[in-house]
Amino acid sequence: MDGGSGPGPEPVTAAGPSPAPELAPEADPDVEPLPRGRFRCRLCQVAAANRPSLAEHLRGKKHQRLRSLRAERRAQEQRSLFVSGFARGTAAEELAAYFGAFGEVVAVVMDKEKGAYAIVELQEAASREQALAQPQHTLAGRSLRVRPREQKDFTRPSLGCGARREPLSPGQLEQALCQAADVDTQMEQLVGLLELSEGERRLRHLLVTLFQEVFSEFFPGCTVLPFGSSVNGFDAHGCDLDLLLDLEPTKSLQTSARGAPGARSSGDPGAEESILSDIDLASASPPEVLELVVAVLRRCVPGVRRVRAVPTARRPVVKFSHKQSGLAGDISIDNRLALHNTQFLRLCGEADKRVRPLVYAVRLWAKQQGLAGNPAGGGPLLTNYALTLLVLFFLQTRSPPVLPTVARLRELAGDEDRMVVAGWDCSFPQDAALLEPSANSESPSSLLAEFFRVFGDFDFSEQLVSLREGRVLPLPEAGEPFKLGSLNLQDPFELSHNVAANVNEKTASRLGRCCRDAAKYCRSLQYCRKSTKGRGWGLVRLFKPGAVEPGAGAGSFLISITVAAAQPPSQLCEEPGGHGFKEICAAIAFVLRDVLQCSCVPGKPLKQVGASGAEHSLPQDTVLGDEPLGDAAGLEEEPLQPPVGSKRPQSDRMDGTALPGAKRPRVNGPEEEVVASWSCAVWHRVWMGRRRLRRQLLHGASPEEPDGVSLELEQKVSEAIVQHEGAARPPEPLLRFEASAQLAGGTQRELRVLLRLAPTPAPGPLFRDFFHFLQAFLPLAVQQHLGWGPGAAPQS
Repeated sequence: MDGGSGPGPEPVTAAGPSPAPELAPEADPDVEPLPRGRFRCRLCQVAAANRPSLAEHLRGKKHQRLRSLRAERRAQEQRSLFVSGFARGTAAEELAAYFGAFGEVVAVVMDKEKGAYAIVELQEAASREQALAQPQHTLAGRSLRVRPREQKDFTRPSLGCGARREPLSPGQLEQALCQAADVDTQMEQLVGLLELSEGERRLRHLLVTLFQEVFSEFFPGCTVLPFGSSVNGFDAHGCDLDLLLDLEPTKSLQTSARGAPGARSSGDPGAEESILSDIDLASASPPEVLELVVAVLRRCVPGVRRVRAVPTARRPVVKFSHKQSGLAGDISIDNRLALHNTQFLRLCGEADKRVRPLVYAVRLWAKQQGLAGNPAGGGPLLTNYALTLLVLFFLQTRSPPVLPTVARLRELAGDEDRMVVAGWDCSFPQDAALLEPSANSESPSSLLAEFFRVFGDFDFSEQLVSLREGRVLPLPEAGEPFKLGSLNLQDPFELSHNVAANVNEKTASRLGRCCRDAAKYCRSLQYCRKSTKGRGWGLVRLFKPGAVEPGAGAGSFLISITVAAAQPPSQLCEEPGGHGFKEICAAIAFVLRDVLQCSCVPGKPLKQVGASGAEHSLPQDTVLGDEPLGDAAGLEEEPLQPPVGSKRPQSDRMDGTALPGAKRPRVNGPEEEVVASWSCAVWHRVWMGRRRLRRQLLHGASPEEPDGVSLELEQKVSEAIVQHEGAARPPEPLLRFEASAQLAGGTQRELRVLLRLAPTPAPGPLFRDFFHFLQAFLPLAVQQHLGWGPGAAPQS
C-alpha cells in the first residue's frame, strides 16, 4: 500500500474580488408585493406566500425560461423595422433584397390580409439603425415609410397540448372586432372567438368517457350525462363541465340482485369486495351518495383533485377540478331537469341564427360591466343561465316574435316528445326544423340595441318574467314556493324556481342603469359606424365599463355626476368656470382622498378655453395629504369630445324629454371646455366589505341619528378597512389612475360633470371592481357633501 494515500492538503484558491451580493427576491422588477407579506410574479402570473417561496419560484425553470424568451423577443424587436407604403402585391423577397443593402435580413413577415405593411427583421441592431438613418427609401418607384417596430408588452405563450386554446386577451379581442365591417359582423365574430374549439370539445368528451368508465365499475348501469354550458350551444372558453350521474339503473340492478334467489349477503366471505357491498342506494340519503362519489373520484379517477361535496346546495353536487385540462366541474346526482333545460336552450339556439350572437354579446357585456359571473359559493351577480333566459324572453316579446313561448312549444311537441320530470311538464320538440320560421326581420345589432332599451326601463322587482307565457306576470301568480326578490325570473319548466333569486337590489338597479347607458350609446354613430381612424367602435366600446358615454377614449372610464341645487349657487351655468363647477371638483377630491383614503394630487390647473382664454387655478383643499406620485400629467390634452368629423352626440334634456332633431345645447359659447385633473392612487381595497362594516359601526348607534349613515360614517368604514389590511402603507399602491373632470352641461338648477378615469397600466379586474363601486358611490357622496342633492347616503 502506498503510505501517502491519506487526505492531502486543502486546495489553494487564488485571491480575488468577492462576488456581488445577490439581489433580494422582492427587489426583482417582475415581483409585485401583496398584502400580508405575499408576492406575485407579474411575468408568470404566480403568487408566492412568502419570501422563501418567492425565491424558489424565481430560481425555477419556468421563470427562467420566460425571462429568456422575453429577452429574446425584445432583442428581436430592437432589430426589426416596420415598413409600409409599398405597392400591393409586393413580394417578401423584394423587401428582403432592398433592406439587404443595410445588413443581413433574417425574416420578412407580410400582412397577409391587406398587404399594407411588413415587419423586416435584420441580423444586427446596427443594421436597423443604418436603415433608419437614411432619410428616404424608394422601392419600385414608391416611397417607403420606414420606422422602428413597435415594442409590445410581453405576453406568455399558450402552454399545454394542442387541444387547449388560451382565451383571447382583451386587446386581441378588440383588435379582431375592430376589423369587422359592421356590428352584425362583430356579433358573428364574437361567437367564433368565444366558443369552444373543436379540440376543447374533444377534450371534454374524453373526460366524460373517462368518468363513465370509472363510475361504471362501481355503479353498474349508471350513466354520466353532460349538461349546461358545455353542450347547450352557448359554450365559452373556461366554462365548467357540468355532469349528471344517473344512478336510477344502478338502483334497479341492485334491488333485483338482492332479491334474486341465492344472492349472497355483504357479510358472506365469498362476497365481492366493492364500494357498494354494504350500501343500499335506494335508501341512502343524498349526503351519503355524495360521499360515495367523492371516494370514487379521489381514489380512482386520474388527474382529479380538489374534490369536495356540497350537500347544502339547492341541487347537491360534488365539485372537482382536472389537473391536466385545467377544467373545473360539478357532478350532480339529482338534476334531471337540467338536462331538459339544456336541450331547450340548444333548441332556441338552433331555431334562429340571431339567437347565439345576441346571447354572447349580452353575456360578455354584462361580465365586463361587473353584472354577471358564476362566483364560487354564490353571490349577487347574474349567472350566464339567467342572462340567457332574459335574452330568450326578450326575443319572445318582439313583434313579430323571434322565438316561440314555452307554452307554444308544448303545443308543437309530438307524442314522442312528451315528458314530465319531477312533476313539471318538459314537453317541447327536439328538432328545430319542426318550428315555424320567424317573420321578424330585425338585424342582430338592432335587436341588441332594443334589448338594452327594453330592460333599461324594466321594473324587475314588481314583475315576474315568464318564458312559459312569453310575457310579464303579476307577482301573485308566482305561487307560494317561488322566492321573490329584486329580480324575478321564472325557470321555463320548474315554475317554482326563481333563476335570479340571488340578485340583490343593488345589482338589479345597476343592471337597469347600465342598460340605459348602453341603449343611449347604441343610438350614437360610434355604435353604428366603423371608425376610419382605427379607434374602438361598435361592440368594442360597448364592452368597456363607462366607455359608452360620448367622449370616452380607449382605456378610460366615465362617471356622470349630476348635482341638483335647491338654491343654485351664483354663476352655476352662466360661467362654466364659476364656483359651481369648482365646488364639485373640490367635493370629488374630498371624497376620493378623505372618505376613501386614496391619494389625490391635483394635476394641471383647471382651464377654461374660450374667447378670453382666461385660466383659473384648481380649487385646493386645506390638506393635500400625500406627495405627488411622479409626473402627474393632466388629461385636458385629450378632451372628452367626439372624434373630429363626427356629429355631436345627442343628449337628453334635464327634464327627461329627448331632443331628436336639435343640436346639443352649448354652455357659454362654442368650443368651451372646463377640465380639472388629478393623479390618484388606491392603497387599500376600500370597496370591499363596506356594508358589513357599516352595520357593525351602526350597532348601538344613538336613536337621535335619523339613519346613522353619513360621510363621516363612510370615512370610518374606510379607516376600518385600512386598519384591517394593516396600518402601514404598502410599498406600492394597488391601483393608479389619472382623473379629469369636465363640465358637460347644465341648467339653472342642475350641473352635469363627467369624471374620466384613465388607469395606468391597462385596467385589470381589480380596477374594474373599484370602478363599479365608484360608479355608484361617488355621485351620491358628492351630492351629500355639497348638500345640493338628495340626502340619501351612498350605498355599496
